Amino acid sequence: MDKIRKGDEVVVIAGRDKGKRGTVLRRVDAAHLLVEGINLVKKHQRPNPMKGEAGGITDKTMPIDQSNVMLLNPGTGKSDRVGIRVLEDGKKVRFFKSNGETVKA
Repeated sequence: MDKIRKGDEVVVIAGRDKGKRGTVLRRVDAAHLLVEGINLVKKHQRPNPMKGEAGGITDKTMPIDQSNVMLLNPGTGKSDRVGIRVLEDGKKVRFFKSNGETVKA
């Protein structure tokens, strides 16, 4: 079970975008995430008339390692560590380590 999933609000804790918040767009692989507005790079795009693409310099979101982000706890408004708990019915849920609340997914 992944501790960070698509649609989660995260805070960057390391790197050049430290302190920024964003929403996880998708998981690239087991260790990397695409986060909206985080780790933007400039891409020099050649025009392609067959696809109708204009040329120029565009911003592109690149993957960031999941170890560099933490889940945002809406109760405290700060980043928080996440654990996994098994309920009585055998269902796995994520919870915040600071206050024990379950993560709303």
